[in-house]
Amino acid sequence: MGDYIVRATAADAQIRAFAAVTKELTETARERHAMSPVATAALGRLMTAGCMMGSMLKNGDDLLTLIIDGDGPIGGLTVTADGQGNVKGYAVHPQVMLPPSPAGKLDVGGAVGQGTLRVIRDMGLKEPYAGQTALQTGEIAEDLTYYFAASEQVPSGVGLGVLMNRDNTVRQAGGFIIQLMPFAEEAAVQRLEHNLQGIPAVTAMLDGGDTPERMLERLLDGLAPVITERMPVRFFCNCCKDRVEKAIISIGSKEITDMIAEDKPITVNCHFCNTDYTFSVAQLREIWKKAVR
Repeated sequence: MGDYIVRATAADAQIRAFAAVTKELTETARERHAMSPVATAALGRLMTAGCMMGSMLKNGDDLLTLIIDGDGPIGGLTVTADGQGNVKGYAVHPQVMLPPSPAGKLDVGGAVGQGTLRVIRDMGLKEPYAGQTALQTGEIAEDLTYYFAASEQVPSGVGLGVLMNRDNTVRQAGGFIIQLMPFAEEAAVQRLEHNLQGIPAVTAMLDGGDTPERMLERLLDGLAPVITERMPVRFFCNCCKDRVEKAIISIGSKEITDMIAEDKPITVNCHFCNTDYTFSVAQLREIWKKAVR
């Protein structure tokens, strides 16, 4: 089976939990953006969180956006996910290279630096819901744990990981999110805390053969977990030439006239999937006609 998310409840619905394997979508992002190992790890972690948080959305058409603005050399990360398992994302500087961290691991925190994490949920209302917190470590899992507690008042445990092969392809990727409901009893809280303290790293579990189901069994040991849903996830960008054309129209006829005056084709790049769309001068003239209607 390819990438997917598992949803579960435990302790008579006092806990809700999500676990995912995201190796294929992380490798797709690495290939599309020609990313370095540390950028792959950073974006892979945020996309993994994005697809799990996207599965929390009530409607399939709702959209979740995660934006990390940091002062580190990666420049920032943006991920968008929906409620149907589709996720996409990019790093501002995808080729950034850094030496390993003092622990000998990919230095995601050093690449991200200090800054902010923004979470935007567009649920079709007049204004999207938006929350923002300061980055705590830049390692992403800890930053999301803090975000859930500080901005949404939901005690949570978040684990995310990306493991690379020696040839810089993705070996493993995945994660989990565990959340306590407001009515959670102390016994359930203490058992969950005990389990979280003893759990191996996400990549160690995946590399040892654990599935998302098995990860949840370990995380929710003694709490009677019940699997409620499995959902496939994938890297998917909905850009196309027609959408790019509409974006060009939206900038106004004067700007399009200036493009035509340069008498050469233009190329528009999609940040999310790194696809280039080229428009000839003749096509720009047709777009101009639509813009002045």
